[in-house]
Amino acid sequence: MTPRIAIVGAGPAGIYAADLLRAQVPEAAIDLYEKLPAPYGLVRYGVAPDHPRIRKIIDALHDVLLQPGIRLRGNVEVGVDVTVDELRRAYDGVVIATGADRDVAFDVPGAELPGSFGAAEFVAWYDAHPDVAQGWGLEAESVAVLGAGNVALDVTRILAKHAAALESTDTPDHILDALTASRVRDVHLFARRGPADVRFSALELRELGEQHDVEVIVDPADLELDDHASRMLEQFSQRRIIVRTLADWAQRPSAGASRRIHLHFRHRPVRVVGTDRVEGIEFERTASDPLGRMVGTGELVRYEVGAVYRAIGYLSSPVPGVPFDAARGVVPNAEGRVLDADGTPVPGLYATGWIKRG
Repeated sequence: MTPRIAIVGAGPAGIYAADLLRAQVPEAAIDLYEKLPAPYGLVRYGVAPDHPRIRKIIDALHDVLLQPGIRLRGNVEVGVDVTVDELRRAYDGVVIATGADRDVAFDVPGAELPGSFGAAEFVAWYDAHPDVAQGWGLEAESVAVLGAGNVALDVTRILAKHAAALESTDTPDHILDALTASRVRDVHLFARRGPADVRFSALELRELGEQHDVEVIVDPADLELDDHASRMLEQFSQRRIIVRTLADWAQRPSAGASRRIHLHFRHRPVRVVGTDRVEGIEFERTASDPLGRMVGTGELVRYEVGAVYRAIGYLSSPVPGVPFDAARGVVPNAEGRVLDADGTPVPGLYATGWIKRG
């Protein structure tokens, strides 16, 4: 008898799961259920349009979908058009692979003000996600981006980039029009940790300084190394490259570019300032203790900005009919087997990808 398997979510996790299943059980019939009309998840709707090398992953994912025995069922939302219980009755196994589509909560006063945005929403906008409105206001001349990962760098780069630099990409016209009309001139990226502890890659960082008519500004005082940072640089070559890149930018004279990216380290957001909308953001300066943990110094600083973009992590959404740990944003599981409220494996129900591990 041919095993029948349903995979909920046709992003990278779901498609790779299908590939692995086909390799182990060649005769399996696998259906991928995707709520959007098109597959590929965050590779399609979460990667900046000026990163074609990453978007090339789609080619490998497409090859998997072409394999015999694998079918894509697009425009089907599990929990709306079909229930998990119905899938469990129709298939021998159901794999939940819906990824992470929401921003982690930003729990500081003022976070709800107009002009305060999550990176997931902004990234979905510039990638023309079908569930996101086409309009996006870029009226603020000075904006803040919070985060120390590659998504924060993507958001920073797109906010500072001239629209003409994206004309050779697949960026839709309405995105190009909005970026052309953008009033953004200064983008301030704030990281809670020091320069030796950031999570973005050296390659992505260098791309900030390779844009036309955009200069990167770094305060040399932010690059002072404590004992913890020195240990990190001794152990990790990527971190040495990052700090060298930052030091090079800190020494450069102003190029007089029309747009500027300011990189700030050891800043922990305390509150977003404003009455009817974002008017600024306040931080506490941080320092690392002997174990490398970030602690507050009590020193408060404020920056006048008209918008705040937080890129502090993604969170999964629950799937109706599937157990969900709201605090951790994952499906409770043991090695991929979904667990019920009592910790007992649910027969035939599995999880993989970000919704499995966060």
